[in-house]
Amino acid sequence: MTVRQDQLKNGFRIVSEHMPGLQSAAIGIWVTAGGRHERIEQNGIAHFLEHMAFKGTERRSSLQIAEAIEDVGGYINAYTSREVTAYYARVLKDDVALAMDVIGDIVLNPVFDPREIEVERGVILQEIGQAYDTPDDVIFDWLQEQSYHDQPLGRTILGPTERVSSFSREDLSGFVAEHYGPEQMILSAAGAVDHDALMKMAEEMFGHLQPRKGLIPEAARFTGGEARQEKDLEQAHFALALESPGYRDDGIYTAQIYSTALGGGMSSRLFQEVRESRGLCYTIFAQTGAYADTGTTTIYAGTSADQVAELATITIDEMKRAAEDMSEEEVARARAQMKAGMLMGLESPSNRAERLARLVQIWGRVPSLEDTVAKIDAVSTEDVRAFAESMAVKAPAALALYGPVSGAPSLTELQERRAA
Repeated sequence: MTVRQDQLKNGFRIVSEHMPGLQSAAIGIWVTAGGRHERIEQNGIAHFLEHMAFKGTERRSSLQIAEAIEDVGGYINAYTSREVTAYYARVLKDDVALAMDVIGDIVLNPVFDPREIEVERGVILQEIGQAYDTPDDVIFDWLQEQSYHDQPLGRTILGPTERVSSFSREDLSGFVAEHYGPEQMILSAAGAVDHDALMKMAEEMFGHLQPRKGLIPEAARFTGGEARQEKDLEQAHFALALESPGYRDDGIYTAQIYSTALGGGMSSRLFQEVRESRGLCYTIFAQTGAYADTGTTTIYAGTSADQVAELATITIDEMKRAAEDMSEEEVARARAQMKAGMLMGLESPSNRAERLARLVQIWGRVPSLEDTVAKIDAVSTEDVRAFAESMAVKAPAALALYGPVSGAPSLTELQERRAA
């Protein structure tokens, strides 16, 4: 498999990887414009714009967009994160040019029909309502807000109801003008693809765009804090976040190995102690996520009202214990899980195209898999123990609680237990 990367004169980037033996391909446009690129009055507009891309272009109606891809057995979708918006499709190899034409069309030529804006506004307001009705969704929005309080990175991707209710056609067009320049776009493809053909299509479709300087997002500051909402639910939802390295910091590998060993699977410490030994919950996990300049290690669990206090204190105790006796075997297992998860995931052209786009966004290039595996293998048990100590004692923290949580300890109380 060979990764090839090119750039048009206007800054538009193309990256692809041919995967021999495949009869299909994944292809998409990743735009470095997400939730953290919004001003406060724009909160939710990147996601709104993603929806509107499928509501009609100068050449196709919304139905024609869907039919163009589904008539050949493919699928098309999009998502918005805090740092990117992606528009992508999966098709058979003979339909790559068609997918490229449709994706380019929805990115470059949305018409923002006022009637369709109103229809989609209603859909997004329903999506927001659904999120509020899903405790293990909304609690992570609250945790993010407490982690990065009063910053773009801390705001919800969907946006608040009052903002979404007021966005106009001019607001959508204005966000495109600010953030959808050629230097902010990456064409990424994997599977049965021909890089030279992609280059030709990219030049024809995107080569005319004029370069524009992208807006640099506000630097992240992990603030920490607590959000607690009492509600009559079956479970008390507990989520703890701790400041961790960003994805340009090699410490991210240590952080990911730590969170895997702590709560990344059935053999992890939290799963074994909290669920298997004590039966305090059905779901508990730890994970590490990263952004350009910051990251968070998050622990989540759902439990009963009378057990949430015990669960919270045991979680802190297990974090402290990991700093003292994390074993070579645990670290080796976590390394193996990380590598296997990454390599198994890359058997999918969709996952591989996603990886290529993200690496180009982060580094401007695609480091080899061998380099990434070597960095994972270089993390020692001593590295993980040192990181575990910083997580248990020093790292700034945020806490979110939802449900019957009156008996749950406060963030201050958890901090005191960390320091004890």
